[in-house]
Amino acid sequence: MIKVFLAEDHNIVRNGIKSLIEKENEIVVVDEAVNGIEAIQKLANGVDAQILLTDLNMNGLNGLGLLEEIKRNNPQLKVLFLSMVDNEQYLLEAMRAGAAGYLLKNISRDELLFAIKHVAAGSKYICSEMSVKLLNKAAFSAPNTGSGIELSRREKEVLLLIAEGFTNNEIAEKLFTSRRTVEGHRQNLLEKTGTRNTAALIRFAVQSGLVA
Repeated sequence: MIKVFLAEDHNIVRNGIKSLIEKENEIVVVDEAVNGIEAIQKLANGVDAQILLTDLNMNGLNGLGLLEEIKRNNPQLKVLFLSMVDNEQYLLEAMRAGAAGYLLKNISRDELLFAIKHVAAGSKYICSEMSVKLLNKAAFSAPNTGSGIELSRREKEVLLLIAEGFTNNEIAEKLFTSRRTVEGHRQNLLEKTGTRNTAALIRFAVQSGLVA
């Protein structure tokens, strides 16, 4: 059972998130907090959780301040941000500060549950929408390598996930498609880049600025 501690300062949003999570048999919300200060107090009193699912912007103590406190006093607790802010800078600051993941509040229930399970397993997770934003920004700002390769939006998503180390099954689950479809995109990427295997594909993508 994955134990989640939920911190969110809007009651209706917090109740909605809790309702979505608790429909999944493998996940339980063990406690709730209305802001970062209350979250710290409850952790000090012994709340037992694997993941803190928290808003980034809260009254009193924001998500980054809460993350800093947790890294100091509860380093085993994984912090997964759920935010309205789709700014890449906020995402980068959160991940650099040690967050386990970053989600937007417009994600589907399936992606929310997938993210919680993925983080509980010890990996990091960035929601699909933000992943694509980062990839597009990296590709746009990278120097022109003359590769001349044009990728579809879905191929970019698959390429980024391959570079992050996801398996075909994990990519299929994350993108809510079939493994066969993912395998097809992977083969297209190999053909378009003229590479023979995953390692060569990732190396080419990095060198060509297709991924950062």
